[in-house]
Amino acid sequence: MSLHVEISHPLADFTLNVAFDAPTGITALYGPSGTGKTTVINAVSGLLTPQKGHISLSGESLYDSDSRINLPVHKRHLGYVFQDGRLFPHLSVRQNLTYGQRYSRPNVESPSLDDVADLLDITGLLGRRPGSLSGGEKQRVAIGRALLSRPRMLLMDEPLAALDPARKEEILPYLEKMRDHTRIPILYVSHSVAEVARLATWVVVLEKGRVAMSGPAETVLSDPAMVHQLGLREAGAVLPASIIRHHADGLTELQVSGGCLFLPEMDRPVGLQTRVRVLAHDIILSREAPKGLSALNILSGDITAIRAGGGPGVIIQIKCGEDHLLARITRRSADAMALKPGDHVYAVIKSVSIARTDIGTG
Repeated sequence: MSLHVEISHPLADFTLNVAFDAPTGITALYGPSGTGKTTVINAVSGLLTPQKGHISLSGESLYDSDSRINLPVHKRHLGYVFQDGRLFPHLSVRQNLTYGQRYSRPNVESPSLDDVADLLDITGLLGRRPGSLSGGEKQRVAIGRALLSRPRMLLMDEPLAALDPARKEEILPYLEKMRDHTRIPILYVSHSVAEVARLATWVVVLEKGRVAMSGPAETVLSDPAMVHQLGLREAGAVLPASIIRHHADGLTELQVSGGCLFLPEMDRPVGLQTRVRVLAHDIILSREAPKGLSALNILSGDITAIRAGGGPGVIIQIKCGEDHLLARITRRSADAMALKPGDHVYAVIKSVSIARTDIGTG
């Protein structure tokens, strides 16, 4: 099931003009505030009617200005999860969840209330009222309610934006489980690179109402051209990995296409497919194989691109195996090493520099 969006709509500061496809999985609409992300998701939901364009899901038109098609919200059968959950305060968690079933599509196979409660770990909350729940618990219930409406697609508008870091870390694993264990495609709005890197399978980057880039998360996030949208501190790469061994000294070994990484022990089983985000400023480059270092993670590869900005630093893209890393070093270092595309280098990564929040599943 895939979503196609091609719309134009005037906003206060610019005209939104976007076209993209969202395949199965989590497609993240990324960009700073005011780039048109919520306008896009509201147009898909039917809460906003674009001035012109076309929106279709699995080939069925939800909106088409030329053909004058504009399905009402309830006939689109999309689940919407807002920033604040929007639970009914006078109903129990169970009643909030079953409320979504009232508007579910008939004769469609879907998980039961017990299945959803188990998936989101909210079985113990069913008898409680929303007022007694934490922010993370409320969002899990809101997601469960949307799932129980048997949606063709889930729309999530910055669902973690109102949560503190601890609550975000609490709910991220449930979003990963939902991505991996349901077949429902998800359009996910966010301005957090960390969330996008951990969750998204496909990324659409918006800049002033235009699509700056669209593609697989690993490709978009490791593209030097995207650094100015992501920000220097957030620039990095996402590496698909698998857990191959837990060592007695408290380290977990992961296999990536370019070699092995050692990270602080992960409470996850051997064989699990995972993904690791490596920030550009956590990488040191060497022209020769490093010796006598405390760093355990050394991946070798070839420079594919060098991008200099207006400041003292440069971003260097390195192909390691089938994946790409980004390294941020000073222009002085790059000049002293005479680095250029095609050169073979070694990327040194500290094991402890990779935060647990930058390690996801899938």
